[in-house]
This record gives sequence, C-alpha cells and structure tokens, in this order.
Amino acid sequence: MHATVEQNLAAISARIAAAETEAGRAPGSVRLIAVSKTFPAADMLPALAAGQRLFGENRVQEAESKWPPLVAATPDIELHLIGPLQSNKAREAVALFDVIHTVDREKIAAALAAEMRRQDRRPRLFVQVNTGLEPQKAGIPPREALSFVARCGSEHGLAIAGLMCIPPADEAPGPHFALLAKLAREAGVESLSMGMSADFETAIAFGATHVRVGSAIFGGRG
Repeated sequence: MHATVEQNLAAISARIAAAETEAGRAPGSVRLIAVSKTFPAADMLPALAAGQRLFGENRVQEAESKWPPLVAATPDIELHLIGPLQSNKAREAVALFDVIHTVDREKIAAALAAEMRRQDRRPRLFVQVNTGLEPQKAGIPPREALSFVARCGSEHGLAIAGLMCIPPADEAPGPHFALLAKLAREAGVESLSMGMSADFETAIAFGATHVRVGSAIFGGRG
C-alpha cells in the first residue's frame, strides 16, 4: 500500500528535524519546499490539509494554471519558482511567486528589477550557481557568483537573499553544497537553497536553509 502525501510529509519533516539535530542546528532552521511541478492542483489539497505551505514550481505557465485558486483559498501559501526563468515571463513570475530561486544572468536581473518596480512587489531572490559547470544547466559559474550578486545590488537595486544549486547527478553532492555555502558566506547572503529528495540530509549538514523535495512527498511522476 502506498504511503499518503500526509504520511510522506510527516516522514520528510522527521528526517529534516533529525538532520538538523545531527548537524547541531536549531530546530526549524530548515524550510521544506514541496516540489509540486507536474502534479495537478487536486494533489496539493492533502499537503495543504497537512499544514504544508511552501511549494515549488518549475514553470511559470504551469503555476499560473494551478495556483491562483489555491492561494485565494489559503492566502499564506508561499510559492517558489525553482525552474529556469525566461525574461519574457518576468511579469508573470513577479506577480505570482513569493520567492524566485533562479536569477542567473544580467538579462533576468534587469527584467525582474523593472517588473518589481512596476508592480511594487518584492519576491525574495536567490542567485542560481552552476557549481558543476554543466553546459546543459542554468546558473552563474562559481567564479562569477560574487561579482554577479554585487551587481544585482549595485546596478539593478535587487536584494539577493541567498544562493541555489543543483549538483551534477553523477557526483557526490557534498562538495557542491560546501562550495555554495562558502560562496554564500563570501557574498554575505544568508539563505541556501540546496538539497532534493535524494540528498537533502547532506545539504542540511552543509547549511541548507531551504530543501526542495518532490518525489519523496508526491510520488513518481507519470
């Protein structure tokens, strides 16, 4: 018999709490983002009933079709964009999301800054770092991360809350998490979005403040 979404959430929350303790971190210092991409709105209802409020989506268009009625019914939902953002979707992203994890180039920074001024809305922003220098993956190269974070502030007036990474699937994640944590300290940002279903406990050991878990909560995708 398959575990329910509520049971999965409880199990993940317990594992996060244990990892916090193991790492000597304060209870509740890690926030769980339930990655809801590709799952329909109906699948969100058990998670909401269980008290989950942070959700992650990969695509602006999918989120637009799914979340507005749910947010209207549950106003304290916090929506996170964790997938690549195209500059022509900046208007919709600023309107819909509370946190954007994938600021990764000047064009996106400029587009977001313009939309945030226009809409007078200030989602929290993370810079995505391509720690593995993978050509198929979005993100700023590690050696450029500090200067890009600085330029986001000086040239675009953007406050950067933290850094995000997705380690290469075929490498041990620990060194990538350690690199992101080091860059965050050097950049003077506090939040670290790192760790997914397979490696979030490792990420917590290296200082993750946000972990992004999907399949371990909602099951496999069709």
